[in-house]
Amino acid sequence: MSKRLHFKIIANDPLSKARTGSLETSSGIVPTPAFMAVGTQATVKTLDARDIQESGCDIILANAYHLSVRPGEKLIHEQGGLHQFMKWDGPILTDSGGYQLFSLSSLAKVFDDGIRFRNHLDGDEIFLTPEKVIEIQKLLAPDIAMVIDEPLSFPHTRMNAEIALSRTLRWAEISLEEHKNVSQQLLFSIVQGGSFLDLRCKAAEELVKLSFDGYALGGLSLGEPKTKTLEIIDSVTEILPKDKPRYVMGMGTPGDIIRCVSFGVDMFDCVIPTRHARRGNLFTWKGRMSIKRSEFINDDQPIDLECGCQTCKHSYSRSYLRHLFQSKEPLGQRLMSIHNLYFYQELMKNIREKIQEGNFNRWLQENLQEEIFLIEN
Repeated sequence: MSKRLHFKIIANDPLSKARTGSLETSSGIVPTPAFMAVGTQATVKTLDARDIQESGCDIILANAYHLSVRPGEKLIHEQGGLHQFMKWDGPILTDSGGYQLFSLSSLAKVFDDGIRFRNHLDGDEIFLTPEKVIEIQKLLAPDIAMVIDEPLSFPHTRMNAEIALSRTLRWAEISLEEHKNVSQQLLFSIVQGGSFLDLRCKAAEELVKLSFDGYALGGLSLGEPKTKTLEIIDSVTEILPKDKPRYVMGMGTPGDIIRCVSFGVDMFDCVIPTRHARRGNLFTWKGRMSIKRSEFINDDQPIDLECGCQTCKHSYSRSYLRHLFQSKEPLGQRLMSIHNLYFYQELMKNIREKIQEGNFNRWLQENLQEEIFLIEN
């Protein structure tokens, strides 16, 4: 398989930038637009590979930083790579660790040549360079690797955004050089630039010159207004190549996804489906359902009578799920995670179908006021 012939556009919506396509990886083809289940530590919380497969999910995201800390990339490599280690034979994308600058900011310090971390488990020092991050991902052997980048929390100054962008672009060049002889793994770069639209556009233009296999937009939804987030995504997708996949990192409400698809985005990931499930929140086409509500104490209906997920097909009742949640039983988290992940995959399937029919924009406009389509800030 040639790395440069991995993405094909199948259909374009006539009234928006939405498109559907297929992303070819060493472990299989991913229909796009696609939502990746988040398995940060080689597990989608409470779910096994069969659960994920039955949800309709084609691709999983894991995190190279977390896996290098525990159990270690060398151990995973010795056991046959990440696919064999977690018993998932579909495509895997690994994030690099740049986001940990934000989520573990008290333990990290950035320098021009890399990021110095204090291991969040034992306090040992780790120094992540672009070369080291690529080496880790070579050993993990996912289908798609991400370069390391420097995201910024909001608010931030223009000077800080310019410095972080300069580092990110330099690290992207180094990563590409370090990765050049890896034939069976795709490499995606990450567009940064903080909340400044011109810096985001500059980043996209510079990264396109380097010709990566795909392009992500990172450092979004970290506190900036939603209008700013959407403006950046809409503008940057105009610059990114039409023949390469575009990935918005970490955005994941249904409303976010639908609008970003209209801007020409192909890939998404977010912890929302499983995190909300663990908090007792369920997604349905009529809006979110909180299983904690007292109205479900004696409700013997499944979450959704028309849902095809294993939880609903086996008629686990709302009453039973509420009992499991109130009792803090792990089974409740699993059954509700199965439902939410299935809902997200059905959402993506519906989006792809509407694009192929040429009706996506009409479908979007007709449903803008439905609760499930609403944008949250």
